[in-house]
Amino acid sequence: MAAYFSQILVIVTLVSGLIWLFDVLFQAPKRKAALAVAQSGDANLSEDAVEAITKEPYIVETAHSVFPVIAFVLVLRSFLYEPFQIPSGSMMPTLLVGDFILVEKFSYGIKEPMWRKEVIATGKPERGDVVVFKYPEDPRIDYIKRVVGLPGDRVFYQNKELYIQRACVEGEICQSVPAKVDRIALGDSEFVQDGVRLKHYKEQLGDVEHEILINPARPDMRGMFYRKGSVPAGEFVVPEGQYFVMGDNRDNSTDSRFWGFVPEENLVGKAVAIWISFEFDRKPSDTLPTWVPTGVRFERVGGIQ
Repeated sequence: MAAYFSQILVIVTLVSGLIWLFDVLFQAPKRKAALAVAQSGDANLSEDAVEAITKEPYIVETAHSVFPVIAFVLVLRSFLYEPFQIPSGSMMPTLLVGDFILVEKFSYGIKEPMWRKEVIATGKPERGDVVVFKYPEDPRIDYIKRVVGLPGDRVFYQNKELYIQRACVEGEICQSVPAKVDRIALGDSEFVQDGVRLKHYKEQLGDVEHEILINPARPDMRGMFYRKGSVPAGEFVVPEGQYFVMGDNRDNSTDSRFWGFVPEENLVGKAVAIWISFEFDRKPSDTLPTWVPTGVRFERVGGIQ
């Protein structure tokens, strides 16, 4: 149901609005006329009698109450900001499991909520943006990753090092060879995966400086990388109208290295802030392990870099 929440919200808003409008235009005048007739015959009608004549039907009363609230929520989450929860560790250390983020819906074009067709162009993703998008292999699922390659770029990922040969931009000198993305080693991180302490780096993507994690014990999985045509494994040529994205937790992220590119029409918006963050512990249950909130991480509230 979550995958179709926007469509359900549109339908509920439309139905409740139409019920309310129909009552205002046709039924309410009839009730008003009936009251006038009753009062002409008996000027001393009791309050209960007046209420019985003018009372809205239950369905109209419900639509009257629900429509303004639903319409406000629809406008807010469809065109302005929508909340998302981070379900996995693929964007550590930038985003952690339990972070609740706000996604700016108008960053990459204003789209109508039913079929997500762009109605007003407002901008394009920039290198380094953290974006939410519909997973290309199953658009019912929302993914969050960082934009690494723009349309026309050639992206290379070799020996866990990132290289980018930027597309030619008018007014700039074209790159003849890929440039290694700058990163600074920060030592061991606080995070452990598969019994290995992850290495911590600071990376510069365009104007965005952010942190990434590398698992030194894992291979780069080159044999599983996405390939198209005769392009070698580990090299990705970003098509027009599409983007190459990666998780900041480089060895624990299923991203464009493995399934390809994100079409522009799949973009949902730009992640701009963490509005609340919960600490979770994994607790065993009778069936499957579950994540149980154990506290609030107030220090994580704020903007996303």
